[in-house]
Amino acid sequence: MKDKATSFDIAYLAGVSQSTVSRALRNSPQVNKETRERVHAIAKQLNYKVDKNASNLRKQRSSTLALLLFEDPTSDESLINPFFLSMLGSITRACAKRGQDLLVSFQQLSDDWHADYEDSNKADGIILLGYGDYVDYEEKLEKLLAQQTHFVCWGAEVHDHPESTIRSNNREGGRLAGEHLLANGYKNFAFVGNASEHSPEFFERYQGFTDALHAAGIQPADIAQCDAISTENAGDHAIRQIIRQGKPIDAVFCASDIIAIGVMRALHQLGYRIPADIAVMGFDDIPVASFATPALSTIQQDTSLAGEMLVDNLLRLINNEAIVSTHIQPKLIIRQSCGSRRA
Repeated sequence: MKDKATSFDIAYLAGVSQSTVSRALRNSPQVNKETRERVHAIAKQLNYKVDKNASNLRKQRSSTLALLLFEDPTSDESLINPFFLSMLGSITRACAKRGQDLLVSFQQLSDDWHADYEDSNKADGIILLGYGDYVDYEEKLEKLLAQQTHFVCWGAEVHDHPESTIRSNNREGGRLAGEHLLANGYKNFAFVGNASEHSPEFFERYQGFTDALHAAGIQPADIAQCDAISTENAGDHAIRQIIRQGKPIDAVFCASDIIAIGVMRALHQLGYRIPADIAVMGFDDIPVASFATPALSTIQQDTSLAGEMLVDNLLRLINNEAIVSTHIQPKLIIRQSCGSRRA
């Protein structure tokens, strides 16, 4: 055998075609597990190394995915929502497992996402990650679709293209939060976070929350609500505004953990005890939630699974394969910020 093994050598020893070897080495689901393992074992035995440059040239691929981050503008541009840091870690690991490089960039809505990445062969596809005004960037998504860009995004569903979005069941998460607070004896509620089409994820969380309360006889009009983007300062400002209105509250559900931490900071400064006077619940389960004082009850979004699904679904789109799943189920995480009021 030649000094340098080729995919044809592996195909001969494995008793499969060269194209099957190529797919198996990419861990394609089109090749069954037994064949993949046999091909990988032979490749290891022959000390076979993929010539990435030659492979990319044949496929007209870069083996690179682009991750574009965009968020609501804040006063400190050095800050990144910790939820997205967790997502970044899981996406990076998922790319590494699949032999993909990851190009990370911060974006403005004015940037031409399509021309800067897939059109210029910098990347084979795009992952979009961020919070912001959905109405503002919806036009960008429509342009990506019109130009047949391979992309997936986290969060708000792309209209008529559910395969392009990986998302938690936000409405179910809101319902879990409402049911937990009701079960623990709370009666006067507030929601902090945007509740409109401009923030579809937050709005779905609000809808799930009001679904649970409505089932218990509490009308949406009886729930205090104040808009807030996903920052601590926005949460701080919103809860102060609700309290100034004088409406009695004993529990606050926040559209994100970052908002909730701002809410708790303000309540501490105003002299309220958490949860003795006012309970607080967040959404996301970012790492800092468990270190807050008191530790924050929240609805968990599985960022490890989310990163895997974003990368897997994008590669499926690139390879013209069917999308298997796009939804992640949320999980209730109970900590100290929502103590029971039952006797």
